[in-house]
Amino acid sequence: MDWRIFGISLVVALACACATMEGQRQTDYSPPSERGPVVILLSGASGPDNYRSYAAEVARLGYYAVLLDGNDFQSKYGKSAADDLRRVIERAQSSAKALPGKAAVIGFSRGGGGALAHAARMSDLVSAVVAYYPGISFVPGMRAFAAKFQVPVLVLAGGRDTYKNCCLIESMRAMEAAAKEGGAPFELVVYPKAHHGFNLETRSTYRPGDAADAWQRTTKMLRQYQPLR
Repeated sequence: MDWRIFGISLVVALACACATMEGQRQTDYSPPSERGPVVILLSGASGPDNYRSYAAEVARLGYYAVLLDGNDFQSKYGKSAADDLRRVIERAQSSAKALPGKAAVIGFSRGGGGALAHAARMSDLVSAVVAYYPGISFVPGMRAFAAKFQVPVLVLAGGRDTYKNCCLIESMRAMEAAAKEGGAPFELVVYPKAHHGFNLETRSTYRPGDAADAWQRTTKMLRQYQPLR
């Protein structure tokens, strides 16, 4: 996928910025058909701006996409962050833009860690989780962490990711082993030469081939667990 095809006009046409009752800022992206299955996106620590084109493209597939600041859902915030995410998902599901059913959750870096810590445990609300280079290196006990996964999970990681030691490949491998030991539907895809943010054109670490492959795997995950209808 070539991110350069998405101009400002597309993002503006699809996006509607608003605040949740909890005070988080979110941007909604409407699907072409006006209604679609829900996909929640949680940004990295840099905030939502780097992920707006991505959210717009998710909507262009036919989904009702809701982009939030991943800083609001850090795993270390515990139950409070989980409750906030649950309310965000439920609110999105009740929108006139949403089709009935569960939500898929896509998280990046810090937002990816939050998606794994919270959304992956919400089998009543969430169909699947996709986490790009998730911030999980802080997790003290990976076996206990992964044992709580209740939905299918896809993790997309850079083999050379050393950014602030947040998302080390050793952590990803440990999570993979723990998840498989617990029998959770889990797939880890490692891009051997990729660093942090490998799918973001705004970063010097951007790798178009890896970004395209990650996007293809993400859309396959959505088709399988969050199909358009």
